[in-house]
Amino acid sequence: MEVVELNRLATGANPETGLAAAAALRRLAERLEAAQVANARRLGWSWQDIAARLGVTKQTVHRKYRGL
Repeated sequence: MEVVELNRLATGANPETGLAAAAALRRLAERLEAAQVANARRLGWSWQDIAARLGVTKQTVHRKYRGL
């Protein structure tokens, strides 16, 4: 499903489709974040630099993505 369609469903009045779309968007955001963290690490970014962009602590981002 396209992001535009997921957004439409997530903001609609039907909680069944809205919650399913919100969950799908959350999974997509997690995949995008992981891909960009891996990209940043390949380019030499520090955990602190990545954490600052994500608005979390260095420890949080390191714990979550150290295996990438």
